[in-house]
Amino acid sequence: MVTAFHIAAGLGSGAASALILQPADLLKTRVQQSHASSLTLAFRSILDGPHPVRSLWRGVTPSVIRTGFGSALYFGMLNQMRQYAARLPAVPIVAGELKPAATTTTGSSSSALPKLGNVANLTTGALARVAAGFVVNPITVLKVRYESTHYSYTSMAGAAKDILAKEGLRGFFAGFGATAVRDAPYAGLYVVVYEQAKVQLGAFAPTAVESHTASTSTSATVNFMSGVVAAVSATTLTNPFDAIKTRLQIAPGRYGNMIRAATLMLREEGVKSMFSGLSMRIGRKALSSAFTWTVYEELVRRAERALV
Repeated sequence: MVTAFHIAAGLGSGAASALILQPADLLKTRVQQSHASSLTLAFRSILDGPHPVRSLWRGVTPSVIRTGFGSALYFGMLNQMRQYAARLPAVPIVAGELKPAATTTTGSSSSALPKLGNVANLTTGALARVAAGFVVNPITVLKVRYESTHYSYTSMAGAAKDILAKEGLRGFFAGFGATAVRDAPYAGLYVVVYEQAKVQLGAFAPTAVESHTASTSTSATVNFMSGVVAAVSATTLTNPFDAIKTRLQIAPGRYGNMIRAATLMLREEGVKSMFSGLSMRIGRKALSSAFTWTVYEELVRRAERALV
């Protein structure tokens, strides 16, 4: 399967996910922007505004661009890395036996991607996510500030001009360190848990998964549920970095860097500040990641069948 199709599948699934789940992302940003914010207050302030429905989708354009483009880059690079890892030579183990570095999937699996070991899944997921995150970080900064009530931007172009004038090009990469520290373990853990969950959940319906005629809906269900399990696990473990990243992108002058931001947040607001927005992030990530991966794998699967 050519890389271009994986990029296109990632673009479509990521953009659709961002469009549908933008309200959850907006509320997460509002909750994380200050210790005085809460989900109830953030939601109420939007509903009390003049255009509540439109306000819930504030920042949807950069979200769709960032998530769509980011997913395209991520899945494109991830596919290349996984294909490369799958072609690695066998690794010697006990008594001179050989264990293959990876195997490709067969019709009995819910996955349309190469099967790799946990270490390979962790490594490829982390590297692909960090690389994609670096490219789209400027869009992320624009999105976060446009969603935040700390700024009164009326357009994305105006936001970009203001950041460039006050902070220079460096301003567009505010929070990248925290983003990378968050995304590397998140993406790595996600792929590991996702692949393991597919194996475990697939065991409950082996007959349906093995059947070419009945596998489509069952595989999609297995992939979606696996995505939810993986997203909840990885999101909870990496939320502190997400909270720090949001503060750095909204107020880089106050928080400075990751260590200073973490110190100020813990000193002024306590440990709970590290898990602000967790419920919204879990809800969004669970649905977003599960939806994106399910659609992506189904598009790849259908294309592979069409080419047979």
